[in-house]
Amino acid sequence: MITPENVLRHEFIGLDARVSSATNSSLAGIAGVIVDETKQMIRIRTEKGVKSVPKSGTAFVMRLPDDTHVRVDGKVLMMQPEKRISMRLRYLR
Repeated sequence: MITPENVLRHEFIGLDARVSSATNSSLAGIAGVIVDETKQMIRIRTEKGVKSVPKSGTAFVMRLPDDTHVRVDGKVLMMQPEKRISMRLRYLR
């Protein structure tokens, strides 16, 4: 089960997400469903199409399946998703 405590070890594809802040102010407010993730980018399907958002310099608010919202700093996500998922949680803090 995905929780705020273990969110970093889970798959993000399919979660609702919103860019809460970004060094590039034009990215702030982008919201939709995460459709892809790479080492440096998260792709979000919005009403206006799929947007690529860099992880670096961006903070995301993700809605978990139980309707909990969790804020995730993109800099802790700067690795390949499959490596992040398999890492021990203590290395992600």
